[in-house]
Amino acid sequence: MAYSSKYVQPAIPKFDGHYDHWLVEHGISVVENKATASEAELKLMEEQRLKDLKIKNYLYQAINREILYIILIDDTSKHISDSMKQKFQGYTRVKIAQLQALLRDFEMLQMKDGEKVNSYFARTLKIAKNMKACGESMLENVITAKILRSMIPNFNYVVCSIEESNNLNTMTIDELQSSLLVHKQRMTYQGEEKQVLQITNEDKGGRGRGKDRDSF
Repeated sequence: MAYSSKYVQPAIPKFDGHYDHWLVEHGISVVENKATASEAELKLMEEQRLKDLKIKNYLYQAINREILYIILIDDTSKHISDSMKQKFQGYTRVKIAQLQALLRDFEMLQMKDGEKVNSYFARTLKIAKNMKACGESMLENVITAKILRSMIPNFNYVVCSIEESNNLNTMTIDELQSSLLVHKQRMTYQGEEKQVLQITNEDKGGRGRGKDRDSF
């Protein structure tokens, strides 16, 4: 029997230390004396209790078991949330400091003379992935634009060509890397071909001079 995709349970993201995304602001309204409480108050408390159970179940699936062990009071989702805030607010400050340092590294990135295209891409993407891990949204067009404007002068011609013949807003990192590698191969081939022609011409010139000397 086939089931409709609308009934598929969505994946629950895992808690990564950024407690701000997991805060529960409101708890359960507590009725002190159920005997004197109105029907509306009792109904509201029951609705909030059921909702809180759902949120607790969500948190239990999202939070690593080792982290759950260090949360002493977990009667409600609000208790869990408050404990997470207290334990991980220092972690968040560290992440912010790390992100600021990575942003500086990203802005200062430049390809080095003699550095291979693949090596520069790996260096750039490593910083980009670390920034993403710290909560920064890294779009592909931001990364490709950074790479294009930080290549060494040998790539100026191909950079201009890429910018003129492609939509940089939709160009992927893989497409850019492929284009630059092809250009590098052409540069290498042309350099080797030029060197071969130069050596051939020198050899011809040397043999010619030798014949002239022999004729005297």
